[in-house]
Amino acid sequence: MSEPTSPDGRSSFLDSKWLPWVTTPVLLLAMIATWQIYVSRSGVSAFILPAPMAVAHAWIDLLGSGRAWHHVLMTIYATLAGFAWALVFGVGLGTLIGRIRWLEATLTPFIVATQVIPKVALVPLFIVWFGFGITSKVIVAAVLAFFPILTNTVLGVKSVDAGHQDVMTSLNASRWEIFRRLELPSSMPYIITGMEVGIVLSLIGAIVGEYLGGASGLGFLLVSRMNAYETDGLFAVMIHMTLLGFVFYFGIGFLRRMLIPWHQSANM
Repeated sequence: MSEPTSPDGRSSFLDSKWLPWVTTPVLLLAMIATWQIYVSRSGVSAFILPAPMAVAHAWIDLLGSGRAWHHVLMTIYATLAGFAWALVFGVGLGTLIGRIRWLEATLTPFIVATQVIPKVALVPLFIVWFGFGITSKVIVAAVLAFFPILTNTVLGVKSVDAGHQDVMTSLNASRWEIFRRLELPSSMPYIITGMEVGIVLSLIGAIVGEYLGGASGLGFLLVSRMNAYETDGLFAVMIHMTLLGFVFYFGIGFLRRMLIPWHQSANM
């Protein structure tokens, strides 16, 4: 039986949404196998590059540590709190900028100028201002997540079809009805795209804040493993961070399917 093909002659499996579920594990196994072969053949020190099994054992030990889960929860809190603030201000300000031309002309140069500043350089300043507690980590996470949410919201609001707006205006729809029934649904795909980028940057911001100044969180745990010269534990914490990033990213993807099931991006 021949393999089904798409209308343009390509294999339908290559266009299938299941393809990543096959290729990703294969690539991951290939990477681990290459890693193991290199460690075995090169004789590199375990301090420089531990074997995959040593990292796996360290990660299992980390999973069984109650203290480690405390650090995970602190990072989750800082990430989500910072992302929430970025979402509120990013969507709110982005909606205003997208609808008011003079406000866009006034604020856009200033916003771009603030975004080109390396955010890592601001972390020590935030620590001086807000201390070593959770507040400085939340602010760093919010600052990093703010810009992609803002820019995508502005793009979404400006992409609303002018003809549709004219039709609703001719039907005597109020400004609120136009926003709720036209502008918001049309902007949601763009906003959610900004959220997908923003949640990852928020996690990075929280970890960087914990790395440079703090006594809890995965960033702090990473530093403690590095100072103890536990390279396998260092890789184990990195696995934790990666999995957490995947959870957040796919969580926004699930939100996309819930909020805009009608959009093409929700079916990819």
